Parts: sequence; structure tokens; C-alpha cells
Amino acid sequence: MKVILNQDIPNLGEIGDIKDVAPGYARNYLLPRKLVMVYNDKTAALFEKRQAEILAIKEQKRLASRSLKEKLEADVLTISMPAGYNGKLYGAVTNHSIADELLKKGIEVEQRRIEIPGRSIKSVGNYKVLIKLYEKDEAVLRVSVEGQVIASEAKKEEGGEQKKHKPRRQRVETEPATPEEQAAAFEEAVNRGKL
Repeated sequence: MKVILNQDIPNLGEIGDIKDVAPGYARNYLLPRKLVMVYNDKTAALFEKRQAEILAIKEQKRLASRSLKEKLEADVLTISMPAGYNGKLYGAVTNHSIADELLKKGIEVEQRRIEIPGRSIKSVGNYKVLIKLYEKDEAVLRVSVEGQVIASEAKKEEGGEQKKHKPRRQRVETEPATPEEQAAAFEEAVNRGKL
């Protein structure tokens, strides 16, 4: 079924695009939400009138994409994560964690647009991450992953601190108590309030 998009739809297209979609997808999802219009001469003429508006929207997106690219490439994003002395992270830096760090800086990027080599970063170091922007624009974000040494790791490295063992109790061989001694010990414990 041929449709014209009323607005940008992820993984489908932008406003004003003419697309072929499955009839069920159009009837059950796109048309009830007014995301698209069925393509015919009437709707094509309507979008011809809106062509200047659509082109202005696309140009605005291009400009926003360029300024975002400049922001992303101008700075190094530093992420600090727990790591061992060998440089391996306890966990991994993913596109989700990069999107969160960028959001803290006031830059909003969809995590699905962030491409990390190898899908995640698992050790300390400097990396280049590709971020897909509008149309074919791409930004290369420099990411520096720093390791936070955990206290237990620091102790191991500093002095090779060994585990402190409790001193072993030595077994003392005694003769078994007589019934009279047991009764006296019980009575004494009751008087002291321990039983």
C-alpha cells in the first residue's frame, strides 16, 4: 500500500516521503494514529502545496545536525568506571551509557544512533565512537574510559595484605564432669541470670 508520511517515523522515513508499506501495518497502526495518508492524487496535491514547508523543516534538521556534529567532535567524553589493575572494566561501556553521559552534558542523542566498535568497550583506554546524525551526516566522538580502582584491589596491590586468620582454639583435654559438678554449674548459671 502506498502512503505519504505526515511526520518522521523511525525506520520508515521522513515527512513527505512516499513509501510502500504492508496493508495491515498501514490499516492497523499508521492510519489510526494519523502518521500517514493513503497516497492518491488528492493527497499528492496537498503535499505539493506543503513542499516549501517540508523543505524548510529538512533544512532546519540539517543545520541542527551540523551544530550537533561540531559539539560532539569538539570535546572528549570521559567516562569513569570501576576497573581492575589490569585495565579490564567491571562491566562495559555501551551505547546506552554513552547516551546517558552525553545527556548529562546537555546533548541528546538516541542510543540506537551510537555505534561502538565491537558493540561495547570492556577496558580502559581511548576510543572513537561513530554517531549517525541526520541523512548521511556522521560524527566521530572521542571517548576516554578511565578506571576507578576499587578499595579491595588497592589493598591487594599496596602491600599484598594477607588475610587475617583467627587464632585456632586449642583443644584442652579434660575429664568429663560428674553429675554433681554439672548440677552445681547449672545452679551457678541460673543465679547469675545466664539461664
